[in-house]
Amino acid sequence: MKEKVLSVFIDESGDFGQFNPASPNYYVAMVLHNQKINISKNIDALDRQISNWGYPEHTIHTGPLIRRESVYKNDLRENRKALFNALYHFTRMLDVQYLCPVINQGECVEKSKLAYTDKLTKEIANKLRTNYEYFSVFDKIIVYYDYGQIELAQILVSVFNAMFSNVEFRKIETNQYKLSQAADLICTVEAIAQKEVLTKSEMEFFHSKSEFKKNIYKNIVKKKL
Repeated sequence: MKEKVLSVFIDESGDFGQFNPASPNYYVAMVLHNQKINISKNIDALDRQISNWGYPEHTIHTGPLIRRESVYKNDLRENRKALFNALYHFTRMLDVQYLCPVINQGECVEKSKLAYTDKLTKEIANKLRTNYEYFSVFDKIIVYYDYGQIELAQILVSVFNAMFSNVEFRKIETNQYKLSQAADLICTVEAIAQKEVLTKSEMEFFHSKSEFKKNIYKNIVKKKL
């Protein structure tokens, strides 16, 4: 019998640096893909879409895309929205689930890496423990992460190995896997959903918080475990 393998693609939003009251939350998106489910047609369709908009072999980064930063600073909103929508619909149509542990670093008495690490470790462990039955049906769990933040990488290795005996870790580049970009989108969407007030760039993109929740978030959150 072919072994059952679960892919876990990780992306994060936030950092372990100096505490910023304006953005106190730290998000960890975990996109969960049962490898027996073939998503190659979804990937091919996304590649065609982004190529048609003039971005062949492009890695979509949703935060800079919305804020018109980095490689997108000279791009029209129409083009940026087309890229966002392409990745959004790709993610929406996938047969995947996700978890998104989140902590408020402002709730830590000490604003330090140690305090953030302690809080995030407990939150990730709690999410995995709550969904242990889901993970336990797989013969192997492969965690994909670009090791963009070494503190998070260390937490993931510690928690996953403590809870499961069948875990393998792979360091990747974001452009290697479309599911890494889906995790990036989920981090961005979850962070916007928690905001009281949208930024100017978010308002230009989504028009209002209610429209964002109705048109974007409600279709993504259906995939949350």
